[in-house]
Amino acid sequence: MIKLAVSINKCDSGGQKSVIMSYLRNFDRNRIQFDLIVDSDSNSIPFEEVKELGGRILVIPPYQRIFKHMITLGKICRDNKYDVFYSANNTMNIFPLFIAWISGIKVRISESLTTASKFEKKKTLLKNILRRFSLYFCNYYMANGIESAEYQFGKKTVRDGKVAIFLNPIDSTKNGFDLNLRNKTRNTLNWDNKIVYGTIARFETQKNPLFLIDIMAAIKEKQPNSQFAIIGIGSMEQQMKEKIKKYEFGDRMTWLGRREDIKQFYNAFDAFLLPSLYEGFPVVGVESQAAGLPVFLSDVITHEAAIQELGHYISLNKSAYDWASIIISETEKSMKNRRGRIDYLKQHGFDAVMETNRLMDYFEKAVINTK
Repeated sequence: MIKLAVSINKCDSGGQKSVIMSYLRNFDRNRIQFDLIVDSDSNSIPFEEVKELGGRILVIPPYQRIFKHMITLGKICRDNKYDVFYSANNTMNIFPLFIAWISGIKVRISESLTTASKFEKKKTLLKNILRRFSLYFCNYYMANGIESAEYQFGKKTVRDGKVAIFLNPIDSTKNGFDLNLRNKTRNTLNWDNKIVYGTIARFETQKNPLFLIDIMAAIKEKQPNSQFAIIGIGSMEQQMKEKIKKYEFGDRMTWLGRREDIKQFYNAFDAFLLPSLYEGFPVVGVESQAAGLPVFLSDVITHEAAIQELGHYISLNKSAYDWASIIISETEKSMKNRRGRIDYLKQHGFDAVMETNRLMDYFEKAVINTK
């Protein structure tokens, strides 16, 4: 049995947590014993679920208090003598992997789940500095797509076949299209006879949330029976709400805050909007398409995230009105034949069970090869 440490720093609602939990839920307890290591200022730590899965959650000081963070992590590594240390903190991986290295952990895996954007100058500058050290202190490399792999580890590392690609997995048994759930949710929220445009995201600069509101406002003007829904939390909430008030959405906007029960909304929405400035590989995009939902993404997002005809890419250079015209037209087309895409997901490497089995094999081979 492999003793595994999984480090994700901030365990917040969002794609990173979703990816890791998809793996944890499908680990074979006879093959993997795991600890999930998270920062104390996380906003969505799944204590009970991880306990039910046979794992442990170990809480450490936040990475902003870097010395306490690393000292505490070092004690955990020394006390538990892990076989594998798996870090999914993108360019921040250097810090936990340094601790894993000096603690003598043989298999040290660095995973990239993101890229960067010129629109986030300070954050991108820090990422670009840190990614220069991405090949240090680890001996295995993972990424959720080619673009995120090349961004963090370099094209040569990818070209040499050193980066293992594990697409963001989802539970294909739970994320298909469910007409009964769709009707129930729409009835509860008074969305009957409406065309519902929604998003689920962390409301930070990366997600371009103010432009999202501009797009929704343009759709509102063009389509009288349109309805809008926003799910998530983040530092830009107040700015978004001010813009919503300015555009006078009234009862045509449903603000749902943070939710964990999001399957019903993938089914209830008629379109999903994600005009991000950048993404590694958006989990919400795959989950929504699994339910047959058309997704409208900015053209800077990897095209690996598109499923058949459901993924639509629009340039960030286009206006909100241009976005609205494309979204309305394509959404009306897709509503005529709504169906799930589970079979496609399984065939193309998005299924959580299949990807988790690949990941367990990957861990076991790494342990054997590094003895």
